[in-house]
Amino acid sequence: MKNILIPTDFSDNAWNAIEYGIAFLKKTKCKFHIVHVNPIASFSDGEVAMYASQEVFRESLIEESLEKLQKLLEKIERLPLNTKHTFYTSAFYGFFTDYIKEEVKDKNIDLIIMGTKGANGIKAVSMGSNTGNVITKVKCPVLAVPQNAEYHRPKEIVFPTDYYLSYDIKVLENIKELASLNHSTIRFLYLSKAGEKLTQEQTKNQEFLSGYFSEIENSFHKITGEKLETAVQCFTESRKVDMIVMVAKNLNFLERILFKPKVEKISYHITIPFLVLHE
Repeated sequence: MKNILIPTDFSDNAWNAIEYGIAFLKKTKCKFHIVHVNPIASFSDGEVAMYASQEVFRESLIEESLEKLQKLLEKIERLPLNTKHTFYTSAFYGFFTDYIKEEVKDKNIDLIIMGTKGANGIKAVSMGSNTGNVITKVKCPVLAVPQNAEYHRPKEIVFPTDYYLSYDIKVLENIKELASLNHSTIRFLYLSKAGEKLTQEQTKNQEFLSGYFSEIENSFHKITGEKLETAVQCFTESRKVDMIVMVAKNLNFLERILFKPKVEKISYHITIPFLVLHE
């Protein structure tokens, strides 16, 4: 039994994440915990409201959220569902990331699925603050589903790596399980500078990955002289990649691939799901 957490703000992006998550886990016995977190309101006059007023306000928001969640459940029930899937809802009032951390601990969550709106305009950030905070601050695997992502079996999974970091076996096992269940091919992607050769440490880590995933169809690829985000973009387009897998431990890669692109020619943010794993 897998415990899946899906935060929702009742937007189209959040609904797309629910649809994608249900399809993605269609063969797995799951409990889906769908939650809505109402953010703490700030008062324009700068004064702190009376405690009683705060309580009434909080209860009113939660009651309204629970009604919306009930309607959301009714909408979910109209989907072609797996009888192994069960759904639970809850509503909170407070700080988003704090409640997500609590839910992960209390519900023993195996995976968080979140919708992302993606960048929209040259100055827009590439990933929403809630998703970014969860990825970097909550020690739980996160599947970030972009607004334009449509589910189909992930035949091609790209794993960007610099080969400098060794990876925890549990993380690699999760990737292997994902690939096995979906009969996927894993493409390891390395960005190098012109004329640059792998160090002894990099070669050792590459060989380890090759051996560990020997039972899974895989290949190793190198792109020279491009910016990392541009390299990922070119590779995903040329290979028709279905999912990008990253490890949160490699903060430099997370920063450059998930958070730095400002749109320009980068489109993978609005079409390809990211699975971010934690050690």
